[in-house]
Amino acid sequence: MYPYFRLAKIVLGAKFGRPLKIDETGRLSMIVWPGDIDFYPEMNNGRHMTLMDLGRIDLAIRTGLFSIAISNRWSFAVAGASLRYRYRLRPFRRFELLTQLLGHDGRWFYFFQKTKRGDSICSSALIRAGVTSRQGIIPVEEVLSKMGHGDWNRGLPEWVKAWIKADELRPVHLIN
Repeated sequence: MYPYFRLAKIVLGAKFGRPLKIDETGRLSMIVWPGDIDFYPEMNNGRHMTLMDLGRIDLAIRTGLFSIAISNRWSFAVAGASLRYRYRLRPFRRFELLTQLLGHDGRWFYFFQKTKRGDSICSSALIRAGVTSRQGIIPVEEVLSKMGHGDWNRGLPEWVKAWIKADELRPVHLIN
């Protein structure tokens, strides 16, 4: 089940919280609740992705991207993800979710997200996402321009460029 109460809390916190610059890191303090765990008991792998969605929503609201999207009738779409799990997140444990916009390639934004407990990184993800309208993907430059950051481009790290190339090599229709 989608964590609607968490979403409401994060949206309200983001609306009334400190705004973020486009290159700042969003930080959310969270707890692993019983609805987050699987049979083992640890946070379910799919729940990591769902909570990372909430981290990107928080970042979008606090940077002003969300209000720009709403006023232009745009929405958001994830177009790729690579997630790495390292340490388990057990029930009722606190953890921190960090979200950072790494850069863009003109079409897609690339986010790096990680969950941490203390100094231990529990999971990390590279997310490719875009802003969309009924006509399709909105060019990143147009989105950034409406946000007042038309010239922002920090350049993608080499490991992200390598991931993009590797992802392009993957066949889409392997299973019949």
